[in-house]
Amino acid sequence: MRGASVLAAAMLVAAPAPAAPVRDARLAAMAARLFPALHGRTLAVDARDGRIAACEQAPACIVEAAIVRDDERDASARGSDDVRRQIDGLNDVLRVYGVGKLPRYPMVDGSDEPFGSPAFAVRVADAVMLARAQQDDPAIGGDASVSLALALLDANDKDAAIAFEPLDPRYNAAALAKARRLDWTRHRYAAILALGVGPEDTATPLSPRGKLNVRLAAERFAQGLAPFIIVSGSAVHPRDTPHVEALEMRRALIERFGVPASAIVVEPYARHTTTNLRNATRRLVALGAPLDRDMLVVSNPGHIDAIASPAFVTRNQRELGYQPATVGQRVSPFDIAVRPSRTALRIDPVDPLDP
Repeated sequence: MRGASVLAAAMLVAAPAPAAPVRDARLAAMAARLFPALHGRTLAVDARDGRIAACEQAPACIVEAAIVRDDERDASARGSDDVRRQIDGLNDVLRVYGVGKLPRYPMVDGSDEPFGSPAFAVRVADAVMLARAQQDDPAIGGDASVSLALALLDANDKDAAIAFEPLDPRYNAAALAKARRLDWTRHRYAAILALGVGPEDTATPLSPRGKLNVRLAAERFAQGLAPFIIVSGSAVHPRDTPHVEALEMRRALIERFGVPASAIVVEPYARHTTTNLRNATRRLVALGAPLDRDMLVVSNPGHIDAIASPAFVTRNQRELGYQPATVGQRVSPFDIAVRPSRTALRIDPVDPLDP
């Protein structure tokens, strides 16, 4: 009997502990980037869970059921604008990638499968299966709608929001080191912002207008107008191009004009002129730059005309809900001064590829 007891005790000690949920690092980065205010928050969505259960595993029904209703959003937000906005973004991901709603920018966003096609239905079913498998992942926080939204993006390989992370250690370490010992008052502008202008074919790395913007930025930098050049632009035009505007401009600045890497700040996420200005401000904040100094934005005259127009103010309000910068003096046909705004730090997952 004693031997049996010892054996039983040994078997108990040797038995494996219950497996801890695994954590998907990429999923964690996506959740933190798109829905930081929702992580760990219990949404007031008891009725939603009932809607999902009633779907009896039908994928299209599950997506519709996972959409957070207005009253559920308001109860969950409890007065928080960040939570409200991120739930709206969450719902938009579900509708665009799971139901077939047109995205805000249909030329550069949305599922690669035609809405209503068998392939689209299969992609949605696969995402539902992924979401079910990752439900206990601590990166998500256990919310079914968040899990499904991330799974829909993952199933469509739409991870542009984190494609270059960790951004500053990976691309901007030399500039960050320079900024720590910089006297910002020695320069007229905090930075020169070179806007990306994508080519319309997948074979061209840097468009002629992109090359113009690189030259303009190099000239302004050589004049000592700013300590940094921010190159801003993602892989946008044409859809699914492999060429990232910011990286191609950086390469040209170094190889063609001899601009030191420590003077170049890479901002490879912006997909629109509105977010060029917004995301450049985020990089200024990361550098520790004073936001009471202007940036000098350089591009072709038509592009600068658009930024200087009242229509740009309207567009910012419509697409972002605020002004990412105050547009100032037109310095030349190719240059305009803008004053950054700290509101640019606000995350907007309604545009999940450039939030």
